[in-house]
This record gives sequence, C-alpha cells and structure tokens, in this order.
Amino acid sequence: MHNVEKFLIFCSGAYLPLVRRCPASINRFIGIGTTVLFTAIFAGLSVGYALSTVFTSFWVILVIALIWALMIFNLDRYIVSTIKKQDQFFPEFKQALPRLVLALLIALVIAKPLELRIFEKEINRELDEQRLATIETSREKIAEGYPEINDLESKIEGLRAGIAAKEDFRNQKQKEYDQERFGVKTEGTTGLAGIGVNAEKKEKQLDQAEQDYQYTQKLNEGRIQDLEAEIRRINVLKEQEFQNQMVSLDAYDGLAARLQTFRDLTLKNTAIYWANWMIIFLFIMIEMAPILVKLMGSRGPYDQLLDFHEAGIVLAGEEQWYKKTKEGQLRREVFDELYPRKKSQRIAGETIW
Repeated sequence: MHNVEKFLIFCSGAYLPLVRRCPASINRFIGIGTTVLFTAIFAGLSVGYALSTVFTSFWVILVIALIWALMIFNLDRYIVSTIKKQDQFFPEFKQALPRLVLALLIALVIAKPLELRIFEKEINRELDEQRLATIETSREKIAEGYPEINDLESKIEGLRAGIAAKEDFRNQKQKEYDQERFGVKTEGTTGLAGIGVNAEKKEKQLDQAEQDYQYTQKLNEGRIQDLEAEIRRINVLKEQEFQNQMVSLDAYDGLAARLQTFRDLTLKNTAIYWANWMIIFLFIMIEMAPILVKLMGSRGPYDQLLDFHEAGIVLAGEEQWYKKTKEGQLRREVFDELYPRKKSQRIAGETIW
C-alpha cells in the first residue's frame, strides 16, 4: 500500500491498521476518501472565487481559501467516520439523517460561488445592462433637480427667435427695395425702374431695418452668451453630482450584487434556471456520496473488526477500573487492620458527614 492510498484512506476517516487487515475494503475507503478530498478542493475553489469579489490580494484569498478547504475536509471526514454499519436500515438512517442535512447545507454553500463563476459572462452582461439603466435613471433624476436649465434654454430660443424675426424683416425690406429699383410690379411697388421717391423711401426703410437687426443681434447674442455660461456652470454641477453617484455605482459588483443578478437571470432564462438546479443537485450528490456509500454498503469485515477493537478498548478500560477499585478496597482493609483506631475515627467522621 503506497502513500497515496494511505492518504486517501486517512481522508475517508477509516482506521488504517484495521483496513490493512481487510484488503477487500481498501478500494471502498479509497473511493470515499477521494470524494471527501475533492469536496474540500471544490470548497476551496468556491470560496476563493467568492473572496475575489471582495479582496484584491492574492495571498489573502489563498490563505482564507485553504483554511476553508481544510475546515470542510475535516467536517466531511468527521461526518463519514462517525457512521457505523449495524445491518439495520432505520437505526443507520436515523444516525445518518443529521449528517445528510449538514452535507446538504455544505453542498449549497459550495455550489453557489461556483455557479457564479460558471455563469460569469451572463452575469457580467446583465450587470452591464443594469448599470446602463441605472446611469440613465440617475441622469434623469439629476436633470429633474435642475429645472432652471429648461428655463434658460427657453430664453435662449426666444432670443434667437427675436434675431431671426429681425433678420426676416430686414430681408423683406431688401427684397422690396430691389423690386422697386428694378421695376418689378407688386402691391407695394410702382413698377417703374430707377431710383425714384418710392425707391428712396424703400432704401430708408431698409437702412432702418438693418440697424434694428444689427442692434437686436448684438444685444441678444450677449444675453445668449450669458445664459449659455450659466447653463455650463449648472452642467458642471450636474456632472459632479453624477460622478459622485458613479463611484458607488462602479462598486456595485460585489458578491451580493452578483447573487441578486444571478437570481434575476434564473427567473428570466429557463435554461439558466434548470442549469442552476442541475449544478446544485450535482454538488449535493458529491457531498452526500460518502454517506450514501456507507448507508448502501453491507456490513463488512472492517466494521466487525472496528466493533471488536472498540469493544476491546472499552473492556480493557473496565478491567483497569475494576482492578483499581479492588486495589483501593484491599488497601483500605489492610489500613484498617493496622490502624483500628484510625478506622473508628474514619467511620465516625463518615457518619457525621
């Protein structure tokens, strides 16, 4: 028997000297030990991934994952080693039931982080969609907190509309003046070409409209610049508030967020829902496999030798206790014979007590 087999038998919780005397049971205990060992490895990987969403230091994650794996290994080994075959189903099942419940809880704890790792791409995509929706919602809420921007933009539109109206009026006067000069007959022109009285009147109206347009444009452009500067100032405040919210939003990628996102995915996607349950059942079976193997197996030579070995230890302890008791009684009788006065005092003291 080489060292690997010895280690796997140790993992199964069996007593190696007794297993050596039962060659037919070696493979069974190697299989149980291998299952216990791989369960501990899966537990370490599982908690390692879970910790990677919390810590950034590799060594911190490694140390905690090793401690967790050793704890699960010791717990599984204890659960398997305490089940004894009695060739009676109900007493054995009653003995194994609390251990099966504990194995179920361990399997659920181990399976969940590994599920998050298996469906990491889908979870990341769902997190991105939720993040974009949250960003859009945040921008809308921030914008609702600054209604003055809409008022300022309305004023800017009004000022530009005023400039456009003056420009249109100036263009209209330019058109009428040109029609009067070139003899184009309309309701407002004489139809006589040349610079006459009406043409001079049209020219004065054009000059007045141009001056009015230039004045309005200069005045409104200055007001527009002031309003736009105010809008930029408010937008800076909005952006600062948005960035403050983004700091907490970027941190929304922890274990709890991924668990919630994975739950949402299982509710929306039937394939992921059933895959999730299949993975959970797989880990439950892996965790319960050593216990079920012991329950389904028949009582073998190892179980008999173990009972004999434990009974021998109990018997040896009872013999030692019997011997010590007899020796104590013998010493008391000898002492009483040698010192009868002491015996009377001792009996009197015991009576008073």
